[in-house]
Amino acid sequence: MKSAPSRSSRAALRVLLATGALLAIPLVAMRFTREVTWDGFDFAVAAVLLGGAGLAIELALATLRTRRARLLACAAIVLVLLLVWAELAVGILH
Repeated sequence: MKSAPSRSSRAALRVLLATGALLAIPLVAMRFTREVTWDGFDFAVAAVLLGGAGLAIELALATLRTRRARLLACAAIVLVLLLVWAELAVGILH
């Protein structure tokens, strides 16, 4: 008899699926326009950034008790993700 998947494995699967769905956007866009020119390294970096942020959000939601703490933690994670993404894209901090 198989046991049900654990909460952490379901969270990891959600992050994996969301990361894959988000990475499909530039993959499809590259087929229709020359404006999007990602290579394998770009996809790898984006996967690490999105996957790491997703896992950090799942961890925050699982460990923090109050709604306010969860909201602040998730906002901080998203802010850091956006700042790193923008820095890698156009170098906003130079």
